Amino acid sequence: MWQQVIDTLRDEFSDLPDVTQWTRLLVRLGLAVLLGALIGYERERRDSAAGLRTHMLVALGTALFVLVPQQAGLSAADLSRVIQGIIAGVGFLGAGAVIKHAESGVVQGLTTAAGIWATAAVGVAVGLGREATAIASAVIVVVILGLLFHLEKRMKLKASAVLRDS
Repeated sequence: MWQQVIDTLRDEFSDLPDVTQWTRLLVRLGLAVLLGALIGYERERRDSAAGLRTHMLVALGTALFVLVPQQAGLSAADLSRVIQGIIAGVGFLGAGAVIKHAESGVVQGLTTAAGIWATAAVGVAVGLGREATAIASAVIVVVILGLLFHLEKRMKLKASAVLRDS
């Protein structure tokens, strides 16, 4: 009886048959979490609606959604449909962060939604084994969110100063 239990457990965990496969899985999922954390940390610092944990989970989830079909041997065409579903689903998730105020017409949350979408793309890149592309993309996302935030702030200050002086 115990041998049957052991055999069943071995069969259940046979999707990663060797150390190479385990290493690949752990590196990709770990990198997805780290890159999601990098982007999420920047958003957390700005008190964004979607912060550290959200971005980590989006990157991890999208990497996993790509990794599992690859492990199952799906064709490139089938994998492209999985990626299309990810794009649509994450777009829906990001749309929940966008709010338009009826009285003022001001729209909030677009940067949060775009950040979630970009984080998902980074996760897909990691899941596909495009680690260098994912790292470069995550760095660019952080530069856009961080450095350009300061540039926008300066531009708004200058614009308000010009309006006061006129």
